[in-house]
Amino acid sequence: MEVSRRDFLKYCGISAGTLGLSLFDLGILNSVLAADGAPSVIWLQGSSCCGCSISLINRIAATVPKTVDELLTSSIDLIFHPNLMGPAGSEAVAAVRSIQKYILVLEGGVPTAFNGMPCTVWTENGVDVTYGEAIMSLAPNAMKIICVGECACFGGIPASGGNPTQIMSVPAYLGMETINIAGCPPHPDWMIGTIAQLLAGNSVPLDSYGRPTSIFSNTVHSHCPLRGTDEADTFGVRNRCLRELGCRGPETFANCPDNKWNNGVSWCVNAGGPCIGCTEPDFPGTNSFYSGDGGGD
Repeated sequence: MEVSRRDFLKYCGISAGTLGLSLFDLGILNSVLAADGAPSVIWLQGSSCCGCSISLINRIAATVPKTVDELLTSSIDLIFHPNLMGPAGSEAVAAVRSIQKYILVLEGGVPTAFNGMPCTVWTENGVDVTYGEAIMSLAPNAMKIICVGECACFGGIPASGGNPTQIMSVPAYLGMETINIAGCPPHPDWMIGTIAQLLAGNSVPLDSYGRPTSIFSNTVHSHCPLRGTDEADTFGVRNRCLRELGCRGPETFANCPDNKWNNGVSWCVNAGGPCIGCTEPDFPGTNSFYSGDGGGD
């Protein structure tokens, strides 16, 4: 089933409240999506595990199309995405270079060691183009730049530990303002909702770390259903607060308790695990598995 651009939000399965859109805004968005001149989306992947793209692709909707890859390729002019696009090679690069009006979505950190060669995104005119070179050439002309995931926003796991490829976050590398959809990985609705806001012509209010305030205003702990319960002293005990076992919910900002994952089925704490603080700039942190030099015991 092919989905028209006008049906984008209808089939998203996301409420206007989730997106922060009024009914008036929804009408504008429908008009924007229906127009031939709607902005295109260019999505590049740098140093990461591609988990943000997997999160996006795995979004579950109640109505057809049920997968976001079908939705985005049918409803948004997705010019480039390594995992979702149809064209390849020089044809794909030519398509990117021909676009004048686009939103640039960046997933993954930027390696700066070895002249950036640990991560190349394509070959152009017979020359391998690094992730850093590609985003540096595309960012100045983008309508907006969206960083998705911890690696792009803050460096994340690739920049932790010994960091042998000298990973930088995208904002630090570009020196430009970006909208940071933090998380490891971020919720698919956070990515879709932010893109929808921009397509509707709305501004996206940001916190001091560049994260949308509509998503990252409250701590996980403040809305956690286990808040106020007896604190657990061992894992595997249901319905007890995990704060004493290292839960980072009190200092982590995200709407996971309200939005949940997998079509509202569950989230980390509901599954018996602590919040690991994956939306915060210091994730994974000095006390994490990734904090060593890479060669320890």
